[in-house]
Amino acid sequence: MAAAQLPRAARGSEAFSRASYYQLGLEQLHSHPEALEALGTPLNTHYLQFMDKDNFVDIADAKLKIPVSGSKAAGHLYVISSRDAPFKRWHLEEVFLELKDGQQIPVFKLRQENGDEVKME
Repeated sequence: MAAAQLPRAARGSEAFSRASYYQLGLEQLHSHPEALEALGTPLNTHYLQFMDKDNFVDIADAKLKIPVSGSKAAGHLYVISSRDAPFKRWHLEEVFLELKDGQQIPVFKLRQENGDEVKME
């Protein structure tokens, strides 16, 4: 379906899904065995809810609540990213999965002291 035929909200969600702060979060989810096991396969992502206060992007910060589901469970992938200046690379700060039953699975956290990335396993 061409973008011009999609409803306005779907076009916006499609633009988010191409952004690096969105893609970086999903890459972490796809490489996290515990989170994948909890959700089950196949893994599906769903449209962002733009009216949700947890979805926020400005020039330096991005905070997303991405609806995800699998064969076993559903929930939201929370992705928090930042960048030093406009047009610079986005860097993940934290990614975690919250299942509908309230269980939280840490997926990624940037260690604050020295800026090292920590993959949660």
